[in-house]
This record gives sequence, structure tokens and C-alpha cells, in this order.
Amino acid sequence: MAHLLHVDTFTDDRGSLSVLDEVIPFPIKRLFYIYGVDNSSRGGHRHHTTRQAAICIKGSCTIRNHDGHKTEEFEMDSPSKCLILEPEDWHVMTNFSSDAILLVLASTRFDPHDYIFDPYATTS
Repeated sequence: MAHLLHVDTFTDDRGSLSVLDEVIPFPIKRLFYIYGVDNSSRGGHRHHTTRQAAICIKGSCTIRNHDGHKTEEFEMDSPSKCLILEPEDWHVMTNFSSDAILLVLASTRFDPHDYIFDPYATTS
């Protein structure tokens, strides 16, 4: 089930520094970021094995998630929020602000066979 974690952030007169060392609950094998999104949606899949951590490091977006039992929406509007997505979490990202940058860290390298694009039959 998807869940939010808090990213420790240290702020002083010079700015802010956020630390991910102890936050991500899996070894990171791949990272990518999504930006320059128009009013399209991104994602629209789940995985066989990949776990992911999503952090909107600039701007904001919404991640709608369905784990096969329930649907939740997460407003990703702070770089101190980290959304952990488990393999069973069918997710779609929408409502990107014009300046949004969504950083995603993954537990596996890219494998097209790991993706499941069919949504769950029921939504709640």
C-alpha cells in the first residue's frame, strides 16, 4: 500500500538541505525525473516487482493510487514528502504545476516486462 514518508530537511539562512539516506526503504537501482508536463497524465501502471519512491522536488502534482482494494490521492506539494509505491500500487500522476519536477527512485533497473498497464477492475 502506498504511504507517505517525511524527508528530513534542514533549513538555515543559506537555504534548505533534504536528506534521503535513511528514508528510502530499498536499494536504489534507477532514478529519473519527470518535468515539463502539460495537462497530460503520466504513469498509469503498476509493477510486478519494482518499488518506487516519488518526491516532487519542485512545484506540485497529484498521485492517484489504487492498490487493488482502495483508491487514495496524494498531493505532492513539498520536497519533504516522499511517496512510497509498492509493486501492487497502480498509480497515475496528474495536475502537474508548470514548474513541477517529480523525482522517482526505483528498486530495479528498467524492464518493460515488469510493467502492468491494466488498471484494477474495481475502483473505490
